[in-house]
Amino acid sequence: MSRPFRTVALSCVAALALSACAGVSETTAPAAPPAAVAAVSYDQLLADVRILSADDMEGRDTGAPGGERARAYIVSRFEALGIAAPPVGRLQPFEAVGRTREGPKTFNGINILGLVPGTRVPDRYIVITAHYDHVGVNDGHIFNGADDNASGVATMLELAARLRDAPPEHSVIFVALDGEERSLLGAKHFVEAPPVPLSSITMNLNFDMTARAETDMKLWVTGTYQNPTFRPLLETLPARGGVSLAFGKDTPQDTGNNNWVEASDHAAFYRAGVPFLYLGVDYHADYHRPTDDFERITPVVFAAATELSVASFRALDRGLDR
Repeated sequence: MSRPFRTVALSCVAALALSACAGVSETTAPAAPPAAVAAVSYDQLLADVRILSADDMEGRDTGAPGGERARAYIVSRFEALGIAAPPVGRLQPFEAVGRTREGPKTFNGINILGLVPGTRVPDRYIVITAHYDHVGVNDGHIFNGADDNASGVATMLELAARLRDAPPEHSVIFVALDGEERSLLGAKHFVEAPPVPLSSITMNLNFDMTARAETDMKLWVTGTYQNPTFRPLLETLPARGGVSLAFGKDTPQDTGNNNWVEASDHAAFYRAGVPFLYLGVDYHADYHRPTDDFERITPVVFAAATELSVASFRALDRGLDR
């Protein structure tokens, strides 16, 4: 998430077994219909975060070798999932001036695209975004960005896997965005050079920081104040594993860092007049610090928030363009 700069056991993967993992109480196990839960494994979800936030990714800074390695990994995951590239291609390069602690700098970044055709309204698109960059290495410390935003990318990849197996009603463009931490550079480029007309995009759904909901056990939904018709589609969704949706951080009364309308990539869509929603957790002590590591993520909480993210997409996909 781009806000002002501030200086697990993988065996816990099956949703029915989550409460049996060491140190996890039954009250934190993600809840879902038994028939759907029994087949779910979160091995890959956790592996995606672990790999993207490993030290050898060097904080995934835009234009840096670590960012290139992260991009290669995400491309390989889309390919392994069988998620096609849109007609414009898998990669969307850009050059733009962004912010650094030392002042403005020109960055060369690359967005990563995927496409899943829709079954009901294939000419209308939901754009799913999650930025894969982070802030790199600062003062000798690697900022691994496990929650920010390896988690959002992992949630996006999990959704891609689900849509491969159960296609959406709208066509879906997946975009792993670059340069978010450098002033939303990849998102700005996407809306300036979209692969489909902006008028055909029903909405942008942005995942940024989806892992660490334990602060308040909420997955925050920002954007229903600006797009009030979206809220009825989501507000009846039940909690998953104690994690529930919370609506807000988007009104005129929400000020400073408590207003997230322009806090992440969805801001570029908002400014371009595209309806948006942002899903993410609240601040925690490791935000934009070198301690934002994979080991700080509680697998059952992350799995629950991801299930809620998938359910949110499904509800929007069913309810829009009727």
